[in-house]
Amino acid sequence: MAFVQFSRVSLAFGNRDILDSVNLNLASGTKAALAGANGSGKSTLMKVFAGTIQPDSGERAIQRGTRVSYLPQSGIVHSGRALMDEIDTAFAYGRELYDRLEALGDELARSPAEDSKTLRLVEEHHETQLALEDSGWHRRRAMAEQTLLGLGFDVSDFGRPVEEFSGGWQMRVALAKILLERPDILLLDEPTNYLDIEARSWLETWLREFTGGFLIVSHDRYFLDVTVNEVYELFGGSVTRYVGTYTNYERVRAVELESLIKRFEEQQEEIAKTEDFIRRFRYNASKAAMVQDRIKRLEKMERIEIPESLKKIHFRFPPAPHTGRLVITTAGLTKRYGERTVIENLDLVLEKGERLVVVGRNGAGKSTLLRMLSGADGAYEGAVNLGAGVLPGYFSQDNAELLTGSQRILELLEGEAPLELIPKLRDMLASFLFRGDDIYKEINVLSGGEKSRLALLRLLLKPINLLILDEPTNHLDLHSKDVLLSALESFGGTVIFVSHDRGFIEALATRVLELTAPGGGVASRVRNFPGDYRYYTERLERESAEAAGPSGSAGTSGSPAQGNAGNRDSRGSPAAGYEEEKRLKAERRKLEREESRLLGEIDGAETALKALHGELSRPECYTDALKSRQVQAEITALEERIHELSSQWESISLQLEEKI
Repeated sequence: MAFVQFSRVSLAFGNRDILDSVNLNLASGTKAALAGANGSGKSTLMKVFAGTIQPDSGERAIQRGTRVSYLPQSGIVHSGRALMDEIDTAFAYGRELYDRLEALGDELARSPAEDSKTLRLVEEHHETQLALEDSGWHRRRAMAEQTLLGLGFDVSDFGRPVEEFSGGWQMRVALAKILLERPDILLLDEPTNYLDIEARSWLETWLREFTGGFLIVSHDRYFLDVTVNEVYELFGGSVTRYVGTYTNYERVRAVELESLIKRFEEQQEEIAKTEDFIRRFRYNASKAAMVQDRIKRLEKMERIEIPESLKKIHFRFPPAPHTGRLVITTAGLTKRYGERTVIENLDLVLEKGERLVVVGRNGAGKSTLLRMLSGADGAYEGAVNLGAGVLPGYFSQDNAELLTGSQRILELLEGEAPLELIPKLRDMLASFLFRGDDIYKEINVLSGGEKSRLALLRLLLKPINLLILDEPTNHLDLHSKDVLLSALESFGGTVIFVSHDRGFIEALATRVLELTAPGGGVASRVRNFPGDYRYYTERLERESAEAAGPSGSAGTSGSPAQGNAGNRDSRGSPAAGYEEEKRLKAERRKLEREESRLLGEIDGAETALKALHGELSRPECYTDALKSRQVQAEITALEERIHELSSQWESISLQLEEKI
């Protein structure tokens, strides 16, 4: 069996241990994810496993004949060939086998019969022939076409020079080559970064059918859940194995770390109190010895660390300004680039509180539509009308690149954030992967990914009621996606978004607008699915089954009409189920808003109660009988109010649990 094995492998960069006596084994049939916080060393471990970086100590053992292929996150550029010729280089192993088979045939023709050497040649010839068949050499053209089409390329791309493709498509070329090599062990570092949802679905199927072993780093929870059956976590230089899906790993790990998190929070509280004492009395001569003692204590303290994915960081948008029921409408919206029509006669009505996801293959016009709806692109036919009081906010990767200036990140946000969010800025920056000294970076030195994350965070700080988001989860890790998703779920406005992260879409979307890519002079076809993403996929599966059924059966129910998909379903259909789910979601949102209001009131009442207790303890109060009785009466009233609010909150919480 093919395998690659680590035995007590260690690697350090300066005084930081990346790998500390790591033991790890990957073999044929392994379907594993590599997890860990950003900066924990996942990409480094992959490179050591691939053999491109040598460890400081330990042993990397590889079974003889085992072929390992490694795909890095980025940085691969191809040139000098047409696309199909570049893809053909992935079959180098098959070409070697073919050449060896030809050489063996020539040697056998010259060898005497029944000679011992001849018998060895016959055996090697047979083994080489079997290996050549397994490599797919004789089916390479069909395999190449299938893989390229699955990853989103068009037949018309096959003859294009590879240097014409953008960076994202260059990485798709690299991924296609890695898959076509069909190695024994695959190492994939963020393979979904540049894939749309259709290409991700194709890759999911490919990996499930792959008979070799693979180790994947990815920030797409859904992708990992459907492809892996074990997770290796890299934390503090050590690797721990967890059996099951990625979601199961997160659940088990959270339970394991419950006590660690508690100790972490207690330590953070102690650190904050100590640092506050040092700040207050640093220049007080009578407290100098105590200050020095606390400074030494902090220096000697063994800091507890927990993965970023388990730190509880939450934030809410500023309250969304009120709008009418209709948020945005379009009439006859049409977009052309020269003679090419991308979107034609789109009529759309979006109501307050909806979360609309726009889906479709690359080139279908998703980003174009979002630019028109946001007002960033005004060169169209037809009309886009915003409702009364609508304040849109638009995020795209292109807009992020326009961020410039010498201002530091923290200074920029402090100047733009509402007062109530300023104390939370550092946590919010950390949740968007700006940690430590990163918050003092100047805008001019930020990478494209950093600018994208900063632009998204700036948008979330503004009091807006219509969010238009084009790929907001790009450049975010799983934890950051969870923070963003939580904020969007509690957002009081309306959301239109494009995303290639299926888990993110399923959790957020309440309605799906599908664009079909134009071709042959035909514009995009637009279909509106008034349900969540699961309803949308069920509809597609049903349509596919009907199309594949007996002759004439495919058309019995009719394809969904443009703009009214699913509205004519009979009782008991997915649309009826959607209506019930929509009602339950509305009830849940109402209960969640009430729960939030009650918690806010309880928090305010407890703050006031604390202040009254402080007032009661002052001599000028407790020595004045009248004032003391007044304060005590206020305390009693507040305690009763807190008890009443707590009872209401418990009731709401129970109702919420029943709705889940």
